[in-house]
Amino acid sequence: MSIVAVSQRVDKYPERHEVRDALDQRLTEFISIAGGMPVPVPNVLSKLDQVDGWLRRIKPIALVLSGGNDIGECRERDLTEIAMLDYARDESLPVLGICRGMQMMAHWGGGKLKSVEGHVRTRHRIAGEITGVVNSYHALGLEVCPAGFHVLATSLDGEIEAIRHDKLVWEGWMWHPEREGDFDELYIDRLRAMFI
Repeated sequence: MSIVAVSQRVDKYPERHEVRDALDQRLTEFISIAGGMPVPVPNVLSKLDQVDGWLRRIKPIALVLSGGNDIGECRERDLTEIAMLDYARDESLPVLGICRGMQMMAHWGGGKLKSVEGHVRTRHRIAGEITGVVNSYHALGLEVCPAGFHVLATSLDGEIEAIRHDKLVWEGWMWHPEREGDFDELYIDRLRAMFI
């Protein structure tokens, strides 16, 4: 198995005076089934300006930007993921952005986010290059597809649900493939193809 660097959500516990990085075990299982060895990226590295050096040391074959937290909620995570995307661009590495991860790709690419309605804790159909019924947990979406990317799928109400970089092997999905009872082979195969 080859290393896949994975960003982590930030959870705050003020009653314990703790700030924790967290990663859903189902996401690590999903990445593992697709052939990667998930290695969580500590968000504190951005405070120390060490994300790039850390990634160069572990030599990932791909990166995954996980879901959770809104952009702007945790500066360390925002900076960690921006550094991860810079590294992936410089090294021409594949990247999958899940939900917030897709939003961060768009933000990194100069795109803007907007509020969306009817996309929290529900399921809906998507159409385009990727089709099917997906879960939905986001209150924010993309205003427009950022420059350098194209739309892979939209929801029936016209919201952008998946994007792909025009030159790099980067995809963003607004749904959470790891939150399904059984993983969809379509998304495992899609991620596996990105790793290859």
